[in-house]
Amino acid sequence: MTSKLMLGAVLAAATLAAGGAYAKPDANQMAAVADKGRPEADSKRDADRKPAEMLEFAGIKPGQTVVDLIPGGGYFTRIFSKAVGPKGTVYAVGGPPRPTTDPAKPPPAPAQDTIAADPAYANVKSIHLPLAAGLVIPAKADVIWTAQNYHDVNNIKGVDMLAFDKSVYAALKPGGLFIVLDHAAGVGAAPDPEDKLHRIEPSIVKNQVIAAGFKYEGESKVLANPADDHTKMVFDPAIRGHTDQFIYKFRKAK
Repeated sequence: MTSKLMLGAVLAAATLAAGGAYAKPDANQMAAVADKGRPEADSKRDADRKPAEMLEFAGIKPGQTVVDLIPGGGYFTRIFSKAVGPKGTVYAVGGPPRPTTDPAKPPPAPAQDTIAADPAYANVKSIHLPLAAGLVIPAKADVIWTAQNYHDVNNIKGVDMLAFDKSVYAALKPGGLFIVLDHAAGVGAAPDPEDKLHRIEPSIVKNQVIAAGFKYEGESKVLANPADDHTKMVFDPAIRGHTDQFIYKFRKAK
């Protein structure tokens, strides 16, 4: 009986390491998602994006320094802000703001600037920089996170992905994590310089990030969708919000 119990424990541990089982989000992570200050449009997307599970996988905790790399509309920025709490810091890092071409019709302020100016998210710091030059932040981070953006950076003309990933590595504390979530392209799909589908083949990401010095630690499959045949653009109404997505975890050496 004892040997059977030991075998069961070993198998359970192996399943967890392979991404087949997941720890539940803790109370702090659940509370960050339940934040009433989040826009209703964001909250309505939670069933598809599973943010609490993402926080658990990334190990986001109070007091940490987290980078939301290319935050877009700030869906994760607000959640990270509440998850790290007042003793933590969130750097929302995006590209340069859109230039004003018509003074009478200035473009809206980037979401990361609006969030950083909101007293409810006082621990958010907005940074704009030319991403082709790599990531630079004022302090070393515990976690650098990018969601549905790696494929865009990979397809920017002239970007050296090895140098870019090395800049991410340099921005992390020893033992820090780089989390990449993106839309999956089909197995063996070549890079798409024209970014027609807004997808990337997962092994491309893994190989590039490992080449920059990271150790691959595993993946989460909570956003996997085997019904996605990987041929449609991610904004196609038939698949939008339900694409097959991979989430990889990479660690910097301690």
